[in-house]
Amino acid sequence: MTHIFRSTSLALILLVAACAPVPPKPEPAPPPKPPAGPETALYQEVGFDALPGWPQASLLPSLRAFLAGCGRPPTPLLVACELAALVPAGDEAAARQFFESTFAAYSLRSSTTGDTGLLTGYYEPVIDGARMRDAEHRFPIHGVPDDLITVDLSSVNPDLRNLRLRGRLEGRRLVPYYSRAEIESRDMAAEVIAWTRDPVELFFLQIQGSGQIRLPDGGRIRIGFADVNGHPYRSLGRYLVDRGEMTLDQASMQNIKVWAEQNPHKLRDALNANPSYVFFRELKTLNADEGPIGAMNVPLSAGYSLAVDRRFVPLGAPVYLATTYPLSPEPLERLMAAQDVGGAIRGVVRGDFFWGSGPDAGTMAGRMRNPVRMWLFWPRGMPPPWDPAATCC
Repeated sequence: MTHIFRSTSLALILLVAACAPVPPKPEPAPPPKPPAGPETALYQEVGFDALPGWPQASLLPSLRAFLAGCGRPPTPLLVACELAALVPAGDEAAARQFFESTFAAYSLRSSTTGDTGLLTGYYEPVIDGARMRDAEHRFPIHGVPDDLITVDLSSVNPDLRNLRLRGRLEGRRLVPYYSRAEIESRDMAAEVIAWTRDPVELFFLQIQGSGQIRLPDGGRIRIGFADVNGHPYRSLGRYLVDRGEMTLDQASMQNIKVWAEQNPHKLRDALNANPSYVFFRELKTLNADEGPIGAMNVPLSAGYSLAVDRRFVPLGAPVYLATTYPLSPEPLERLMAAQDVGGAIRGVVRGDFFWGSGPDAGTMAGRMRNPVRMWLFWPRGMPPPWDPAATCC
């Protein structure tokens, strides 16, 4: 699904999601400065008894999610995938035996944030649309423009493997690609996959990076992230808070939609304050029983797929989480499958929890902004992946 800002995750983008106001607190002392230099990871092997809630965790759904990523597993996980396929269907004890005998658990610790990080949530929106433009459906869902150029700098310098430039040609010069405001005001040399009636729903669809379009005849098409225009993301919630349109504790997805309905004359400027723009591709099949396609090119599993920073956590690996449900003290301790990435998912102890498709999943995703601890499961006998993006995954 490669959400860009969950895509940034929804809770992170909107700054807060349904959080209750709190009384003012005294100004805290400045936190200690993190160590100089880029963030690094410490992988410390621990016993399974160190994982909160591990004895009670249900592992059959975790096994199914892990197996979904075994179509094209990274080399270190090949043997684990072969063994996972041999676990008898429906056998919880065998699933537990598989994970405990095949993997070692490593606590994840960041050089800058320690062993506690941030867990946000994302989902697959379902919005109304049509194949052809009409009086009701006036806002285009664009494919990749013909004149968008992507420069992969890893071919020049391997140290820049995670950096890609987007632009367009003006004569012999490569210049920045058009901003959101420029795209909205011009005829684009790009396929229009569908048209939708609501620019705010389209905006949130771009934030999530994929979704479903519900057609007038009841059919649906699924679209996935294809590319971006290369401009930095700017928070719509922050824009509205800074201009006094709402307070920080009001800046939820639901409240932003209400504000848009009440302030149509201000909406265009608010949306264009974010110059970033996402382009989509139509996915050829829509299986109602499968989730959207993630960064591993396999369907995501609702409640069991996780977006991670692949510099520190290899795609395909199991990752155990210890956190709570959104806006609740109830523990959420679960073995997930690292199967996606996101532009805002940066850091060793950083995850984005895939809640599924539709409005209910969107509500949960919008409310999730929780502290989390994470443990990487990695095959026994192999050293932990200090730099997975460069070495294996």
